[in-house]
Amino acid sequence: MFAGEPAPTGPARRGATPPLFSIAAINDPALPEALAELAARADEMDADTVNRELSIARKAIGWWQRQGWIGADPTIGIERRPAPPDRTKALAQNQIAALWRLDVALREKTQWKMLYESAARADEVLCLNVEDLYPQDKRGKITAKGGATEWIHWQSGTVQLLPRLIGRRTRGPLFLTDRRAPAGTPALDVCPETGRARLSYRRAEEIFEESTRLLANPLASPEDIEDLDGWTLHRLRHSALTHDAEDGTSAPMLLARSRHASVRSLERYARPGVDSVARHVAERDPATCRRT
Repeated sequence: MFAGEPAPTGPARRGATPPLFSIAAINDPALPEALAELAARADEMDADTVNRELSIARKAIGWWQRQGWIGADPTIGIERRPAPPDRTKALAQNQIAALWRLDVALREKTQWKMLYESAARADEVLCLNVEDLYPQDKRGKITAKGGATEWIHWQSGTVQLLPRLIGRRTRGPLFLTDRRAPAGTPALDVCPETGRARLSYRRAEEIFEESTRLLANPLASPEDIEDLDGWTLHRLRHSALTHDAEDGTSAPMLLARSRHASVRSLERYARPGVDSVARHVAERDPATCRRT
């Protein structure tokens, strides 16, 4: 953002080297105007992305100021962009069913099933180790936000896939890359039995997004797949909680399942999806009631 260079996209993100930018240059009087022009790209990009970058920049600037490295804040006067809430994050039941029919690797099948059945966050599931699993109880021990140790629970779909994924392994990361870990990889992220590295969130997100492009754009031509956007992993958690709410799951149980601290945080998930609303209206259609 400070260097005025566009962020790499697609495969170029992997291993990309960020541009060098002198912290002292933040005190340049011309920088605020340049940043204001750069922030205006929200008219062409997703507002959430720009707001996130602005928030990150302000936190860094605040820390640099406390160290006495800089005196100015070039982001003063730059306002956050309005970002209307997205009411379409929950996938419909038929979309979830179509996802399970995709021809993908066992690793992805297991990961996606676990994410949906447990309603866990993607980073929590990707941090699981084999020794964290309790298959007989259909649960796993994860480190949640803030460092707390908590449990996630899954169903028979994950139960059927896990033994095939784990094989004879007894320890190490649950979800692994296809190649051996490069030199310098932290020991915690390397399987001691295979030498392969833990699958990163970025790579898992890329695979899911690429695999779901045609599902997310059912009217598009396969030839246009490179220009399409697929789904995000977070939508599996969002969908699971929404479907639970549609099925009548109580608020206390939804809170326990989502591991949110307040009902207010749960509101975005407990909103019935478009298919649920359509069924509700259809069931109360006077013509349907007369036939019944």
